Amino acid sequence: MTNAHSRIMNQFTRRVLFLLFFLSGFCSLAYQVVWTRMAFASFGIITPVLSVVLSVFMLGLAVGAWAGGRFIASLVEKTGLSAVVFYAGAELLIGLGAFAVPKLFAAGEHFLLAAGQTNSIGYLALSALVLAFSILPWCLFMGTTYPLMMAYVRERDCKNTESFSFLYLANVLGAMSGTFLTAVVLVELLGFRHTLWVAAAANFTIAAIGGGLGWKQRGFEVVDLAEAESSAVPGNLPSPNNSRSRLIKTILFSTGFGAMAMEVVWTRAFTPILKTQVYSFAWIVFSYPGATFIGSLTYRRNLRAGSVHSMAKLMFLLAVAAFFPIFANDYKLMKWVSLTGLQISEHVHAALLLISISPICIILGYLTPRLIDEYAAGQPRAAGNAYAINVMGCILGPLVASYVLLPNMGERYALILLSSPFLILCLPFTAALTRWQRAGATAIAGIALVWSLFFAVDFEGLCVRMGENTVVRRDYAASVISYGGSNSEKRLLVNGIGMTVLTPVTKCMVHLPLAFHKGRPESALLICFGMGTTYRSALSWNIETTAVELVPGVKEAFGFYHADVPQVLKNPRGQIIIDDGRRYLKRTKQKFDVIVIDPPPPIEAAGSSLLYSKEFYELAKQHLKPGGILQAWLPGGVPLLTGQAVLRSVDESFPHTRCFDSLQSWGTHILASMDPIENLSPAELAERLPVEAEKDLLEWASMQNATNYLARILTQETPIKNVLNPNRSIQVTDDNPYNEYFLLRECGF
Repeated sequence: MTNAHSRIMNQFTRRVLFLLFFLSGFCSLAYQVVWTRMAFASFGIITPVLSVVLSVFMLGLAVGAWAGGRFIASLVEKTGLSAVVFYAGAELLIGLGAFAVPKLFAAGEHFLLAAGQTNSIGYLALSALVLAFSILPWCLFMGTTYPLMMAYVRERDCKNTESFSFLYLANVLGAMSGTFLTAVVLVELLGFRHTLWVAAAANFTIAAIGGGLGWKQRGFEVVDLAEAESSAVPGNLPSPNNSRSRLIKTILFSTGFGAMAMEVVWTRAFTPILKTQVYSFAWIVFSYPGATFIGSLTYRRNLRAGSVHSMAKLMFLLAVAAFFPIFANDYKLMKWVSLTGLQISEHVHAALLLISISPICIILGYLTPRLIDEYAAGQPRAAGNAYAINVMGCILGPLVASYVLLPNMGERYALILLSSPFLILCLPFTAALTRWQRAGATAIAGIALVWSLFFAVDFEGLCVRMGENTVVRRDYAASVISYGGSNSEKRLLVNGIGMTVLTPVTKCMVHLPLAFHKGRPESALLICFGMGTTYRSALSWNIETTAVELVPGVKEAFGFYHADVPQVLKNPRGQIIIDDGRRYLKRTKQKFDVIVIDPPPPIEAAGSSLLYSKEFYELAKQHLKPGGILQAWLPGGVPLLTGQAVLRSVDESFPHTRCFDSLQSWGTHILASMDPIENLSPAELAERLPVEAEKDLLEWASMQNATNYLARILTQETPIKNVLNPNRSIQVTDDNPYNEYFLLRECGF
């Protein structure tokens, strides 16, 4: 084989390897996006579920990277096969996970039904174990891909010391593309199941190409990897026990810990501006690998040019960049900017927040491959160990953020605490700076820290300053803010999003179906607690009332909104359960006369389709007694197609439905039943209300009697058949969350 031919083959092979790792990164993030959403459906829409999914992903990558680097040399030696054959096998197994994980989630969900409420220690621990059991095996195989492919590069070029950063660049570009295309295109067009199939097909394609490379490699003598490592340039070999190597490992762990913990905190801190749509989280996830790719690409170019930035420069830049998201989320700074004449709209503020996380991600995209290249010098085993250390930090970061930091301090202080280690890690590099550089870097870092600690005002601080009688409650699920003096001014915010106000509409949600119920109702189930208004109204009928709320802080805020809460909570006929509403229906055998669903706003909120889908309504009707009525709330102002999709899901689940617009035109009460819903007059409905229930209905109403009140509601009935879209595929299902994924539709595609 001539040298020219070898060079052509090497160039071609490099392009193929770049493509393979691009596709691999694409698949990994597609799986993460879809599996996270499926985990919410099975185990509850709570922060710990997100944190566990992220941590298990990282645990698999860490253990897989370590194991791949540890054992690939012996596998190649014992089998005589090229390392790329094992890489192809790993990708094949990853693809099988697309089919296995949904089934494992379903089995785990059934297993956990007996584990109690979602706020119990037992449930949180067991759900974490089930999640780990479900996705860890496939993540392990993902983690092996780096050392396995690096081993193949060693077989072809034993002098190569830059293979990790080359593969890392391709993988990050694929991850960025996978996040964007999955959230913006694939799920909306194909649904979750078929999106997983697309990712699996890509994995199988990678496996086939990898197998082809292995088949071609059979004509060459398989290089002994141990011998290849020993032939590397001695000066580049890592010395795991020297101070430089220990420092590298400390930085890799700390940056992995801090970055992934920050991602969890950013998700909650930015919610008041980015909102709760699936695209909000997707943009954060997309910005992270997107900026990381820019950093990695810059490193590769600097590497080829022989002008890699110094560690001192990178570490000081990292320490300062960690504070940028705090500044971008500082409402005091935004106010000062607006005083200059520049208008900071919510869209502009959202863009600034996403841009603010880019510098730290760019620096980490540069720093991580630089450190691993230096530490490993192209050796698969050393690279696997170093990458595993970085990923171990990524494992612990989300868990600490979710279970320790967010429940006990505000998002701003959590970000400050997570940024502090970067300041400390600058100290070993101060000697490499000139006196003026040290003074300047110290001054900038000090100003950033002092401003963040004592002067910055985040959304929570803004509410405390501007809202009367503000109370903040934090837990693992969310930050809950209550504020306002008089009833008309009281507000409930969950992660900065307004949930509801004290309004007669929430009373009608339960009074209307109870009044239409044939015979005396005995029980009601309320999914989503809000301010507790509907719960109080249900108890005014003197019936067994169960309310299910996902966020513990919302339940604790009940007393803020109603003066009679101590008496209400003493009512033996009522109970408030902390759980995911859908999960509660699956784990209870109880049946109810009325079920009321009031999903959190907006209708496009991530995970909201789980309370609007056809499968949910099918589940709910199994828990209705004969003659029972379900009340589903459809907010006002929703896009026409979205509203039609929700109505279609209800209509296809129940043979009898009636729709009434609310008095304040805020939305629509959808009543659905397996039995005909009587056509009663306002007087007949009013007559069915107990004295206490009528008193409760009129508590905030301007009308003097229930008959007039109910008459106005009945005049606003719209037959559901008149508004259904003739296209029966326009409906909300678990696999096709029509209300959550809408961007292509709104853009006219």
